[in-house]
Amino acid sequence: MLTGPQFSPDKLAEVRRRIEAAARVAGRDPAEVRLLAVSKQQPAAAIRAAVEAGQLEFGENYLQEALPKIRELAALPILWHFIGQLQGNKTRAVAEHFAWVHTLDRERIAQRLSAQRPHHAPPLEVLVQVRLDDEPDKGGVGPEQLPQLAEIVAGLPRLRLRGLMCIPAPVSDAQPEAQRIPFARLRALLAELNARGHQLDTLSMGMSGDLEAAVAEGATIVRVGTALFGPRD
Repeated sequence: MLTGPQFSPDKLAEVRRRIEAAARVAGRDPAEVRLLAVSKQQPAAAIRAAVEAGQLEFGENYLQEALPKIRELAALPILWHFIGQLQGNKTRAVAEHFAWVHTLDRERIAQRLSAQRPHHAPPLEVLVQVRLDDEPDKGGVGPEQLPQLAEIVAGLPRLRLRGLMCIPAPVSDAQPEAQRIPFARLRALLAELNARGHQLDTLSMGMSGDLEAAVAEGATIVRVGTALFGPRD
């Protein structure tokens, strides 16, 4: 973990400016796009500074790193998103401490999250991660298995299926049209699910280097780390 706060209000203002500009170019209301600050490897002090500047939603990848920060910052009005790969032995802690999960890709994990979500808490907001590229080491369900998994998740009592998430293969920011291709595919998959009767409203896609392309294709959550906190170790 980095040893000192890397965040600055100027970085937050610049990312928000980029989101607003991208939304306006796409003919969208900037308020439709939520900024998720990716705070992995960042100390609690950096997150606290971001909260003081008005950022309230944070994404964590690693449970063992996230839990101490969640406890330390428990008095702050933070909405925590889990955006890392889920293992079966970690589902209870995720179900207990997070409001959102972006990386659901297996029926067994969905069932565990639903069973372990505390009944005093609202249903866990979940996104199904879709693997759009042939990258066997990357998490996510293939597009052909997506409809079946979405039906299963939508039927679980303590989960609320909100939409889809993807992490496409890197494309140079000098190729904005190429960056848009996987995001357009994810948007089309969301539309197909809604045509089957779902009522999904969330596309989690786009990061520091491609958020403009993601917003152009309908992103409602962009996950930004480096542009807010600087490069990680």
